Amino acid sequence: MKNAISTRIRFARNISGVKFLSMMKPEEKRELLLKIKDTAKQLGEFDFIDMSALSDIRAGELVEKHLISPEFAENRENCGVLLGRDGITSIMINEEDHLRIQIIMPGYCPKEAFDKAKELDEKLDGALKFAYSKDLGYLTHCPSNLGTAMRASVMLHLPALTETGSIGKIPSMLSQYGLTVRGSYGEGSHSGGAIYQISNQVSLGVSEEEIIERLETVTKKITDAEKSLAKKLFESEKIKDRVFRALGILKYARIISSSEALKLISDVRFGAEAGQIDCDLAVLDALSHEIQPCSIELTADGKSRDTVRAEKIRNTL
Repeated sequence: MKNAISTRIRFARNISGVKFLSMMKPEEKRELLLKIKDTAKQLGEFDFIDMSALSDIRAGELVEKHLISPEFAENRENCGVLLGRDGITSIMINEEDHLRIQIIMPGYCPKEAFDKAKELDEKLDGALKFAYSKDLGYLTHCPSNLGTAMRASVMLHLPALTETGSIGKIPSMLSQYGLTVRGSYGEGSHSGGAIYQISNQVSLGVSEEEIIERLETVTKKITDAEKSLAKKLFESEKIKDRVFRALGILKYARIISSSEALKLISDVRFGAEAGQIDCDLAVLDALSHEIQPCSIELTADGKSRDTVRAEKIRNTL
């Protein structure tokens, strides 16, 4: 599925018998942080990052890579994140709930990502014992997460639906399946580069398997519609010209902002998806993360970010 950039499964969990974070004192949060860190590291290969000791730029880079939420980056005191050495696992500690277990994988693979997330979830449950009610499911700080407390999402690149305005019809269709559409960084974020996150909105009264099944059904409907519209759009020389111009600018520009670069990468990806341009989609997706403001700042070494970004894009393409 060429339009799928990544797949994510996330579980919100709280430890049985332990107060919600909103009721805890700073020293209690710190004690919980260390307990979860030590337990998780005994169960797998993780690198621990103390969020309170992290710079704003480094925290921003983790957001750009979708390893932590924007809210988590803003409120970092007595918080931590465990990054799996497999490159696809992260556990946020003391975000809104005690743990946020996340698997994020490239491409379209909801069942595979779910299996990996569930395996880790069960290991941690066995060691920590999560708060669970027969009537309400997993107990979470926010009532909207009750039930499975699972968010399953697919990040889709939908330039044709965006170009034609048909993207506006998606939310009403998704609501019939208990799903929603958000920007690339979740609720309230902007859909830059025609990238959208499709995820379940309902987690109470449905099983984990039903959520995955609904996500798969809807993703197929959306990508089929995108493919059909893209075929029609590429009958126009104007669209072809825009796509190849985008590739030319990216290959030769000496100064470029992140917003312009992401728009142009989106156009090139559009051409690659339609078979007009021979370009590796995985390379484009990795590049989209690597040229974000915080990620570039970490490698700029005092140089202009827009200059360093342009150089990185030229070297990659």
